[in-house]
Amino acid sequence: MRLVAVIFDAFGTLLEIQHRRNPYRALLLEGRKQGRPIGADDVRTVMTQSLSLAAAAEVLGIQVSDQRLMELEAMLRQELESIAPFPDAAPAISALTAAGLKIGICSNLAAPYGPVVRKHFPCTDAFAFSYEVGEMKPDRYIYEGVCKDLGVTPGHLFGDQGGAVMIGDSLKCDCYGPRAAGVRALHLKRRTGSQIPDLMCFVQIILDHMKAYREGQ
Repeated sequence: MRLVAVIFDAFGTLLEIQHRRNPYRALLLEGRKQGRPIGADDVRTVMTQSLSLAAAAEVLGIQVSDQRLMELEAMLRQELESIAPFPDAAPAISALTAAGLKIGICSNLAAPYGPVVRKHFPCTDAFAFSYEVGEMKPDRYIYEGVCKDLGVTPGHLFGDQGGAVMIGDSLKCDCYGPRAAGVRALHLKRRTGSQIPDLMCFVQIILDHMKAYREGQ
């Protein structure tokens, strides 16, 4: 396959949250205290709509005092400020860009996290964030959307049409999901001894693939 693009997951792959505060989960726990059980639909609501903490509380019907809302917003700010790229993220993207590949980032995010990802990786060719797309990984629509923005047609795994490969730390969302949509995918497991322990290892796999493809022409 002639590769033209690489799609990265965001958190756990390119970025890490160094001080987790989980403000949206804390909001849902406020609802539980009020007798409102936490369901999968709640997570989906937060991840597929552009909602601040206050807006999420309103949409989900959770009563939050002004004081508690201020505390949750402080937790959110602390978490956002602690977000940092992994040391191998920028070098990996630079190497792939230098090789002529387009770069996409595809991630399940609540709305406040998107601008932080964009700030750290401003030269990315395409972003697919769940709160903007309205769908979450592993739904095929989110992968198809980022591929469209990158000029790639999922499912073209052979010939000169050109394709994309995705890398991420979740087997379900970053491997099985994109593969079902026709996008090749590899699993990043940041652990010594794993098949792909870091992004520079992934880059070498991609560069070797590109070299083998050229030599096979």
